[in-house]
Amino acid sequence: MHVSVIQNDPIFGLKEKNLEQCLNMMQQVKADLYVLPELFSTGYNFIDKDELRQLAEPFMGGYTFQRIREFASQNKCFIVYGFPELNNNEIFNSAGLVGFDGTFGLFRKVHLFDREKLYFTPGDQGFQVFETSIGKIGIMICFDWYFPESARTLALKEAQIIAHPANLVLPNCPDCMVTRCLENRMFAATANRIGTEDRGGHSLHFIGKSQIVTPKGQILGRASHDHPEIIVAEVDLSMADNKNLTPRNHLLKDRSGKFQERCRF
Repeated sequence: MHVSVIQNDPIFGLKEKNLEQCLNMMQQVKADLYVLPELFSTGYNFIDKDELRQLAEPFMGGYTFQRIREFASQNKCFIVYGFPELNNNEIFNSAGLVGFDGTFGLFRKVHLFDREKLYFTPGDQGFQVFETSIGKIGIMICFDWYFPESARTLALKEAQIIAHPANLVLPNCPDCMVTRCLENRMFAATANRIGTEDRGGHSLHFIGKSQIVTPKGQILGRASHDHPEIIVAEVDLSMADNKNLTPRNHLLKDRSGKFQERCRF
């Protein structure tokens, strides 16, 4: 199958324009799974919660979902995309999974970064793996990468690939995601954005470097730090089912029993 990550440079607040630009990019490359950045159509650097609320949408109910579903249906694909989710009176930093076959999934960011804590509610559903016709897809969003337990939880739930929408400002994630793939033996598709948002006295610069990484830590493609790009790579997700490092070492089984007892302090 083919996996694609989209790296965009959204204009804050121009939700429909940013969305259509990304869909046009996606039309240029055929893939089975597309991953779009965190908050890819709205922008990230909110001034206050009222501004965020105006841009937020319910999952399976807003314009963004409808356009994503149309693209997935027309192109026989799956899409993971980041958006601000309005649910009753709360707003989550969320990612939706939409498949051409009627598959839907929702993940809410668990680890909120910096000023996100002023506006978003922490995710309340835990880390989930969605079983689809193309494979087992786990999702985490941006700063969730900083906590090894995030990716490990998805590995224990048998994810074959992590779809990772992001708005990265810290420099370490692209290299650290190689480690996450190695220590869990699964693929990862990190979709980041570029550009600078200077709003309300807070300036954020986004580092780009969207990438696709194999269970052996090989970078199949990495974008630049400063240009919109779309990357596609052919992958065999069944590689992630093999957790044997040597004939005597199984990545997950070696964690159990007496080994864990010896690791206790």
